[in-house]
Amino acid sequence: MLFPKKVKHRKWQKGRSRKRTVETRGITLAYGSHGLKSEESVWLTSRQIEAARRAMTRYVQRGGKIWIRVFPDKPITARPPEVTMGGGKGSLQGYVFPVRPGRILFEIDGVTDTIAREALKRAAGKLPVKVRVVARVER
Repeated sequence: MLFPKKVKHRKWQKGRSRKRTVETRGITLAYGSHGLKSEESVWLTSRQIEAARRAMTRYVQRGGKIWIRVFPDKPITARPPEVTMGGGKGSLQGYVFPVRPGRILFEIDGVTDTIAREALKRAAGKLPVKVRVVARVER
């Protein structure tokens, strides 16, 4: 699964809500001919990203190229169940990527239009966010 090799700080503070609710970076296709675009905000865990990647690669069967446009580098902590308040911050549970609407999550190229759309649709089923399959506009 995806996680950082080395981090400067093991635990982060939660952060504040942003003024801008839509994404401004990573909103256009950069590598592939088809992509998966987020429609809402969510924290994508490394497990979810890996499950979507596996679903896509299994469907295309060594055909085409897949790009993962997100990387989980935000550490998430949690306290054990039934523990009283106090006693400090919880231990590290995993890493997430905060997704906002408009972000391209995955891209695919080198396969036909129908195969690309079906592979991205299968990946979308593994994600906890509404997504849309987008295609590059040919000129």
